[in-house]
Amino acid sequence: MQLHHQTLGDQSLGKAQPLILLHGLFGSGDNWGTIAKHFSQHYQVISVDLRNHGRSPHSDSQTYPEMADDLLELCDALGLDRIHLVGHSLGGKVAMQFATQYPDKLEKLIVVDMAIRAYPDAYTHMIDAMMAVDLSTMQSRSDVDKALLNKIPHPMVRQFLLMNLIKSDVNHAESDLNKTALRWRINLAALRANYPHLIQAVCEHTRYEKPSLFIRGERSDYVQDADIKHINTHFTNAQFASLAANHWVHAEQPQAFIEVVANFLGSGQ
Repeated sequence: MQLHHQTLGDQSLGKAQPLILLHGLFGSGDNWGTIAKHFSQHYQVISVDLRNHGRSPHSDSQTYPEMADDLLELCDALGLDRIHLVGHSLGGKVAMQFATQYPDKLEKLIVVDMAIRAYPDAYTHMIDAMMAVDLSTMQSRSDVDKALLNKIPHPMVRQFLLMNLIKSDVNHAESDLNKTALRWRINLAALRANYPHLIQAVCEHTRYEKPSLFIRGERSDYVQDADIKHINTHFTNAQFASLAANHWVHAEQPQAFIEVVANFLGSGQ
């Protein structure tokens, strides 16, 4: 699995460990734009598309051990002996899995608004709604947006999901003309099939003793007070920070997020 990734900055910046960024469900490495740009002044920053997301390959299977292996394969391909790792939401669970599966590859771990525990099903209805749209009858993003309105009423959520809608040229043999068609870039069928696994707990039988930072959104319910003790049991050298944000902490409070992460990494501002 050769994951698609984008690199900013380079290894000549004087920092020993590159900074790898992992996105959440339905996202891509593009979600880290502002954060990646800032830290590229201090680190080589690598924004990754997880399997079945963004421009990375599709697969019928998507487990946390597999995604940790994908990341290890990327590190090996890039010649990275040790990294700093940041993961948001789904990417946070992947980051925790990687940390406990391959602790020697990691210098510092940062998990953004995600706990260890299992979560309730919050997104199957969204995947079903996206799969139900007949894209062959859609002419624009606006058309798809309208088609999703009844099942996904929140406009910001729809706009985030529509970032996965791309145009591709398809050849129609009858007319021998190319026509631009809409398609989903993410592998919806695989996400639907694997979603029950993705919402399960991770790292419940392992411990990670290196420095880690867990950042949560104060207005988010993803990391509750009860989760802190649970996290401390398995990530024994963990620090915690709360920012005035919902689940998308780094997008809602980019400057505060940058400050907290920079202080933890010891890179300054």
